This record gives sequence, structure tokens and C-alpha cells, in this order.
Amino acid sequence: MSGVMYGYARVSTRGQKEDRQMAALQEFGVAAEHITVEKQSGKNFDRPLYQALAQALRTGDVLVVQSIDRLGRNYREILEQWAYITKTRGAAIVVLDMPLLDTREGRDLTGTLVADIVLQLLSYVAQTERELIHQRQAEGIAAALERGVRFGPARIPMPEGFEDLAKDWWQGYVTATYAGKMLGISRKTFTRRATEWGASQGLEN
Repeated sequence: MSGVMYGYARVSTRGQKEDRQMAALQEFGVAAEHITVEKQSGKNFDRPLYQALAQALRTGDVLVVQSIDRLGRNYREILEQWAYITKTRGAAIVVLDMPLLDTREGRDLTGTLVADIVLQLLSYVAQTERELIHQRQAEGIAAALERGVRFGPARIPMPEGFEDLAKDWWQGYVTATYAGKMLGISRKTFTRRATEWGASQGLEN
């Protein structure tokens, strides 16, 4: 008795569309009611819908994904999940955009060996790509900080008279509490901004 063919589609954010994946899965023959769509990052497999689908797989079932990165992006965990589905659950996996990654019956030993090699290579590439993206982001942020770019919420402009009071505070003529009251801001905010202003002016306490 043949098993059930399931499809799994994943997008990283709610704003992304899964239409292309759905179309590819249905064209392959996966019934719409057997397709699981999840809107979550592929950095790991802590995804409730994927976990439920994987645990529901039985011997003879087939899990179809459009590409290996839709399954996940973590090299080690992809290999673990591949082994779990094919060996522990006894189901097959088909990756549509890589015909070599097809573990259904009828594949000879050479085909299985090639599939294992291709899987490890593609999984490695998927994770390396993700790590390079993070590295470039970190390098970009570091470069921006060196240029004086600030991240986070927009800074609130200081009220008129701030610089005069900041200078007086640096010279010890007024307290931060007094200056904050005069400007209508908290002592903590005044102290932080006055410290930054003084540093930019080359002042020393």
C-alpha cells in the first residue's frame, strides 16, 4: 500500500508569499490539503508546523519540498532531519529543484550515494550563505558606527538652552538635577546627553 504524499512550504516572514512553492508542489502532484505552509525562519527546526508534519510521517509516505533551503538553513540540523525522516520515520524525501535528492524506492546504491553527497554539499552551501549574510551585516554595522551612524529609535532633540546648561554642568556651576528641571527632561537623560556633548567638544571632567 503506497503512502501519502505531503508537501512543506516555508517563508521567513509573514510578508513573503508562498505561491511559487505551492504551485510547484501541486504541479508535482501533492494535494493542496496535504501541504503545510509555515511562516518562520529556517535557522533551526524549532517550528511547530514542521515538527507536527515530521512526526505524522509514516513508512511509505513522501515529503516534498521545492528546495533544500525551504527545509532549513542549518547544515548540521538538515542532515539530522534528513536521517530522522528517511530512517526513523521510514518516509522518503523529494527536493524538486534538485532531482538527485530523491529517496523514493527504485534508486540504486550509486544514486543513494550521490544523493548523500549532494545533500551534504547543498546543506553546507545553505548554511555558509546564511553565515556570510550575517557577517556582511555585522561588517556593515561596524563600518556605519565608525562613520558615526546611530541605530535604534530616533534621538529626541534637546530643548533650547541645552548646550549652555551642559557647559555649565561640565564646569560644575549647576547640577544635573537642576539642569534637567530647567529643560523639562530627566536628570538621567540630561547627564547622558551632556556627557556625549562634552566628549564631542573635547571637554574633560
